[in-house]
Amino acid sequence: MKHPGSRPRKSLPAPSGSRRFQMLVDSIRDYAVYLLDADGHVHSWNSGAQRFKGYTEEEIVGQHFSRFYTPEDRESGLPERALRTVVNEGKFEGEGWRVRKDGTRFWASVVIDPVFNEDGELVGFAKVTRDISDKKAAEQALFQSEQRFRMLVQGVRDYAIYMLDPTGLITNWNAGAEAIKGYRADEIVGQHFSRFYTEEDRASGEPQRALQTAVSEGKYEKEAWRVRKDGTRFWASVLIDPIYDDTGVLAGFAKITRDITERRRAQEEIEKAREALAQAQKMEAIGRLTGGVAHDFNNLLTIIRSSVDMLRRGTLSEEKRARYFDAIAETADRAALLTGQLLAFARRQPLRPELFDVAVRIRGLEQIIATSVGSPIKVELDVGGDIGSAEADPNQFETAVLNMVINARDAMADGGRLKISARTVDSIPAVRGHASARGAFVAVSVEDSGTGIEPTTLERIFEPFFTTKEVNRGTGLGLSQVYGFAKQSGGEIDVSSRLGEGTIFTLYLPHARNGRGENSNDGQMADTAAPAGHARILLVEDNENVGEFALGLLRELGQSVTWETNARAALETLEARRGEFDVVFSDVVMPGMNGIELGREIRNRWPDLPVVLTSGYSHVLAEEGSHGFQLLQKPYSIEALLAVLNGAGKRPRDAGTE
Repeated sequence: MKHPGSRPRKSLPAPSGSRRFQMLVDSIRDYAVYLLDADGHVHSWNSGAQRFKGYTEEEIVGQHFSRFYTPEDRESGLPERALRTVVNEGKFEGEGWRVRKDGTRFWASVVIDPVFNEDGELVGFAKVTRDISDKKAAEQALFQSEQRFRMLVQGVRDYAIYMLDPTGLITNWNAGAEAIKGYRADEIVGQHFSRFYTEEDRASGEPQRALQTAVSEGKYEKEAWRVRKDGTRFWASVLIDPIYDDTGVLAGFAKITRDITERRRAQEEIEKAREALAQAQKMEAIGRLTGGVAHDFNNLLTIIRSSVDMLRRGTLSEEKRARYFDAIAETADRAALLTGQLLAFARRQPLRPELFDVAVRIRGLEQIIATSVGSPIKVELDVGGDIGSAEADPNQFETAVLNMVINARDAMADGGRLKISARTVDSIPAVRGHASARGAFVAVSVEDSGTGIEPTTLERIFEPFFTTKEVNRGTGLGLSQVYGFAKQSGGEIDVSSRLGEGTIFTLYLPHARNGRGENSNDGQMADTAAPAGHARILLVEDNENVGEFALGLLRELGQSVTWETNARAALETLEARRGEFDVVFSDVVMPGMNGIELGREIRNRWPDLPVVLTSGYSHVLAEEGSHGFQLLQKPYSIEALLAVLNGAGKRPRDAGTE
């Protein structure tokens, strides 16, 4: 559309007004403020218009304002429409591209108002234009950023990403949310997010707690079951963050949910596999343990059975009979030692901890150690007198040291050097993956110059019945006993080895800094001679064979014995025959009321009647002292049996009455 190039300025009367107003308009540089005549020709021009558009007043006054528009806007008739809008609606307001004198474009905010004369006739237009290119660029950049973010969010299909208003209503929805939860945006926007929760979670108020937690703690994060549109459940990882506006007011929540059902299932499978492996390892250990026990006890039982068969022959000389009796007694002792080693490994051995001087104990073993290792091995002791006392079972300590010594001896078949040292330390180092432990400990080391231990073997040396020795050269329980003793005593056992150079075992035991030291009677056997006179004994034993044997044995030893097979019968007998018994001798593990419960009942009803318990079960032995009754460990010797019963029975004859 063509427009006349210029028109005389007289077409629009000069506006009235003071010089000050003209100066004000000319001083405005951030806005183009100018007049158009009724046909759209420029009638006035200010400094802001010259700065924005590049024309001087002389160049532009009289020209049609359409030259500021882009060719495409002029072609579409936008300048004429703008003026018609002013005439028809009283104002035109808009934004668009405009063209400077040099041809460059800028984004303009435009306002056009009509100008009337005193008679109310339209004489022109007042036009105000502002260059808002920077604002447009910022808005465009923001729009593009939002578009990119929207595309990013919508493009994510592995995560449900959506917004909630402050009350929990859904305000938007991405493709990932639709893929995971099954709802389209038009189905779910405006609904409350609690519909994704299970019925039990909704009933417990979990959705509300989630939003409250997000506000109070700044975040809500959890894994739990969620429900899809079709009613199926999936295991979800959920994150909710609060969103605040510029004034700090809560505007809503950002919610991200991921379906991790497959990961959870995989974790469960891994856990099942671990449990299966642990069970297999446990069964393997149990199999090895029971196999070793059966093997060793079969050997011992073979000796006992063969000796008994030989003793039944009437043609044996006294010398041979004595030899078989000795064989049976020795084998029984070996069996007791074997069970003791098993209990020590299981940490069920009834230990009797006390303070003892470590240096004194080790020096006391010097002769036994030298005899055990033989002359090809040079023994060196490095135990000063300032080590002090340890708190543990001294007899088990000696057994542990001897077990380590025997293990070292077997590693030096051709001779070598054996060094036993002791020192105090302030901590136990990290051992077999366990964290270190700080405290006062005595460290006893047994170092040999033997062949060393293979790394794979080193990992298993404390397992019961694991041995690299030849058949009949050991049970494989020696180091297990050391391990169990150390653990049960509150200490540790460590080992380091280098092939071809030797091995060092270090036993750590709690150190008593101000201990009493070695007891004066340590190492001495108690007097277990048979008591004078006899005791009246109530025997309680549910096993028929053991009961008959104990009954006959005690009567053979001159004791007065009444046998009952269960705790209830024993209580009835005590009630009916008050004052007739000096001591109750009961097994612990029995059906119904056990021996400990029986003892407590007797203590309540006849507090002066002594009760002695006996058992070979590991859990009973480990609890010795917790129940307050004297306990005789199976197997026991005749001397030990008589000593404990006689000691318990030394009381006035009428002590059983209430």
